Amino acid sequence: MSKTSAGRFFEDYRLGEVIVHAVPRTLSGGERALYHALYPARGALHSSDTFARACGLPASPLDDLIVFHTVFGKTVPDISLNAVANLGYAEGRFLRPVWPGDTLRAESEVIGLRETSNGKAGVLWVRTRGLNQHGAPVLEYVRWVMVRKRDAASPAPDTVVPDLAAAVSAADLCVPDGLDFTGYDFALAGEPHRWGDYAVGERIDHVDGVTIEEAEHMLATRLWQNTAKVHFDATHREDGRRLIYGGHVISLARALGFNGLANAQMIAAINAGAHANPCFSGDTVRAWSEVLDKAETAAPGVGALRLRLVAVKAGGGAFALRDEAGKYLPEVLLDLDYWALVPR
Repeated sequence: MSKTSAGRFFEDYRLGEVIVHAVPRTLSGGERALYHALYPARGALHSSDTFARACGLPASPLDDLIVFHTVFGKTVPDISLNAVANLGYAEGRFLRPVWPGDTLRAESEVIGLRETSNGKAGVLWVRTRGLNQHGAPVLEYVRWVMVRKRDAASPAPDTVVPDLAAAVSAADLCVPDGLDFTGYDFALAGEPHRWGDYAVGERIDHVDGVTIEEAEHMLATRLWQNTAKVHFDATHREDGRRLIYGGHVISLARALGFNGLANAQMIAAINAGAHANPCFSGDTVRAWSEVLDKAETAAPGVGALRLRLVAVKAGGGAFALRDEAGKYLPEVLLDLDYWALVPR
């Protein structure tokens, strides 16, 4: 009997199945240091204990996307080891901060299945939860991924496509206990712009760009213990190229957003997201944002902005997104819709 596993294929999943993912992970300041080295991340709340304490928190929490990548990485061996592509996200909520020393684990429920028209793969929907060492949920989200079939001739499961919310309601955003922006130091944060300075429909060009290197993205993907073959094995794609982990693009774009959105300190929710086109080593990533909505919160001095974050390869036009037929332009890498907490 073989001791090794080739991973799960589309026909191995059952609707309603709950998968407990292996290998819990204790996070430390080391993950923060590596994250800030890999991306130009410099949000004050995630960089300084002193700044975080002035905002009512006991210390600087780990970056929200460290939490996302860690939980996501736990799911890969069971969900997307044999993926063709990760397709999108919905109904994501950051439920409580994660601190250095916390241990995270993950579990996923299969909520949708649909075979592709050529019968060689299928789309799998899962709802994933990240939990800390106390069993308290810190993150939940839905994602869907195209997974290869082991045998194209195997029978297709009944099609079930989940009905997902277009966006997380502002009323359902979780603001960390104690967060208070009434004494917020704009000079230390890096920009003077507060919640009231942003208007729905406003677009912001984040100006800067980052060229992706092969070794850098592979280091990042290993950091999150993401074992998807397409990111490491150059023989796993017909073009012989390693696919850049979509989360790497998310973090690059989010960090580039500091220029213009330095005070968007915490991600509260991920409403929707699509990896519109593949990204490869050598691509230069730039980013722009659009303000989609605004909401107040009950926390003192804290408002919420709903933002569209778009990552594009160099050569893409400013604020260009789709063609006349509604299809993403080939230069667009990421279209992410999220809520961020900002000072009012």
